[in-house]
Amino acid sequence: MSELLALLRDYTLQNVMAGAALLGLISGVLGSFAVLRRQSLLGDTMSHAALPGVCLGFLIAGGRHLGSILAGALITGSLAALLMLLLTRMSRLKTDAALGIALSTFFALGVVLLTHIQGMNNAAQGGLDAFLFGQAAATLRSDVWIMAGVTALALALVAALWKEFKLVTFDAEFAASLGMPVVWLEVLLTVMIALAVVVGLQMVGVVLMAAMVIAPAVAARQWSRRLEGMVGLAAAIGVVGGVAGALLSALSRGLATGPLIILSVSGMVLVSIGLAPGRGLVWEALRLWRGRRRLREQQVLTTLYRLAAHHADPVFRSEQGLLDTYHGLGTRTALRKLERRGLVAWGEAPPGEPGPPRRWLLTPAGRLEAERVLAAIDGEGD
Repeated sequence: MSELLALLRDYTLQNVMAGAALLGLISGVLGSFAVLRRQSLLGDTMSHAALPGVCLGFLIAGGRHLGSILAGALITGSLAALLMLLLTRMSRLKTDAALGIALSTFFALGVVLLTHIQGMNNAAQGGLDAFLFGQAAATLRSDVWIMAGVTALALALVAALWKEFKLVTFDAEFAASLGMPVVWLEVLLTVMIALAVVVGLQMVGVVLMAAMVIAPAVAARQWSRRLEGMVGLAAAIGVVGGVAGALLSALSRGLATGPLIILSVSGMVLVSIGLAPGRGLVWEALRLWRGRRRLREQQVLTTLYRLAAHHADPVFRSEQGLLDTYHGLGTRTALRKLERRGLVAWGEAPPGEPGPPRRWLLTPAGRLEAERVLAAIDGEGD
C-alpha cells in the first residue's frame, strides 16, 4: 500500500493519469455521437489524418511544441473529415469508401512529411515518430493544461448544443424540417471528434486513437438505452479505462502506457458485450436456452393433446416410450416440468391393456394450455 501511495506521488505518473482521464472523458462523450451516427470509422480516419498535421506543426514551430502540433493535427484531421462529408454529399460514394479515401490520402501525406523531417538532421525531431504510438511518459504539466482546455471547450459546446446534436444524431431529416442548420451541426460534431483525436495523440498515438474514440461508447451502449445515460457512462468508462491503463503501465515498469489504456477500455467493452442486462451474450444465450426448453415443453404438450383428440378421449394415457419415439429424444425432463405446472399428470393404464402400468395424460389446465398454443400457431400461420 505504501508503495502505491509513493507511486501516486510521482510527478510523471500524475501527469499521465490526468492526461489519460481527460482523454477518456472527451473520447467517451464525443465518441457516443460517432457511434450513434454509424461513423465508427471516423475516429480511425481522423487519427491517421492527424499525422500530416503533427508534421506541419513541427515544421512551423521548429520543434516539438505541443500547442503547434495539436493545432496542426486538428486542422488536418478536420480537413479529412470534411473531405469525407463532401465526397458523400457531392458524389455517389458511400461513407465507408469516402472514409477510406480520406484516411489513405492524408496518412500517406503524413508519412512523406515524417520522412522529410527525419532527413533534416534536426536535433528537435527526436521522438516525433512517437506520435504514431503515443509517448505518455513525455507528458508535461503544461501539456495536461492544454488537454484540459481542449476538453473543456468540447464539453461546453456539447452542453450548449445538446438538443441540436441529439436531434441531428437520431433524425437529421426532421431536424432539417425544423429549420436547423443540419450541415453546420454535422460539421461541428465532426470537428469536435477531431478535438478528441487531437487530445489523445500524446497519450496513445495516431494508430490506437481510433479505438479510444469508439470503445467507451460501444461499452456504454450495451448498458443504456438513452443518450444521456450512454454519454455519461461512456465518459466514466473512458476515465476509468484511461487511469487504469496508466496505473498498470506504472506498476509493470516497461510496458507502454498507450496500448495498456486501449486494452483496459477494450476489456470493459468485452465485459459489457458479455454481461450487459438484456443485450449481453450471456443473457442472450440464457434467453435462447429458455426458449428452446419452453418450445420442447409446448411440443410435448401439443403431442399429448393431438393423441387424445385422435383417440377421442380427453384423458387418453400416453406411454413415455411413445413420446420419446415421436420426438426423437428423451421427453422426461419436459414432462416433469409440465407436471410441476399442473398441465400433465400420471395416470393408471386401463385394466388388461399391455404396456407400462402408469402413463401420461393431460389435466384440464393442460388441455386449455395446449389449445392456446395451437391457436397461437394457427394465428401465426395465417
